[in-house]
Amino acid sequence: MNYTNQIRYHENWHPFIRLANHMYIMSYHGIEGVKYAPLYIHRFQLLQPRNLLEAERFNIRYSSPSEMLTVSEKLRYYRHKKGLMQKDVAEKAGIHLATYCAYEQEDRIMPYPLDKLSKIAELFGTHITDLLDEYNLFLYNGQGRQIQEFRQSLGLTKEEFAKLYGFHVYTVKKWENDTIQILKSTWVKLFGNK
Repeated sequence: MNYTNQIRYHENWHPFIRLANHMYIMSYHGIEGVKYAPLYIHRFQLLQPRNLLEAERFNIRYSSPSEMLTVSEKLRYYRHKKGLMQKDVAEKAGIHLATYCAYEQEDRIMPYPLDKLSKIAELFGTHITDLLDEYNLFLYNGQGRQIQEFRQSLGLTKEEFAKLYGFHVYTVKKWENDTIQILKSTWVKLFGNK
């Protein structure tokens, strides 16, 4: 038996040069001479949902949840990662199926209830902040304190702040007391460009 037929393929391939992150030119030194070939290492976590087409979309589009901008995308990602259906998540989190389905809708403008997202995050085995977009993270981190700090950094009273941005002073007071939540469109107007 010829010894060269017994050599495993990978034993003679070695990195020749690194071109970029995860991109190499490999060299092969064998009896036939030296050969070169590109090697690209693509890393992603394979999701295991029950809907294969949707999983394929997420595997191709996203390599990690940090690339996702919306809560709805993150919820679908983590749900697929756990191999759960929407009804499974709703049941285990103690919410109605229609409510959870609404959480995964792309065009949701209402804030997410943080107590419900906390239960869902626990089910997914992640921290609630991993599920939040910038707006909902703003609410999670205490909108009242942040709005007050922003207003004070401008050197404005509540009345001046309200007049400058076209709000009612009563609304500004409610925001800063965390009595009402700021709407997403208003948050974008104030903080979206930061």
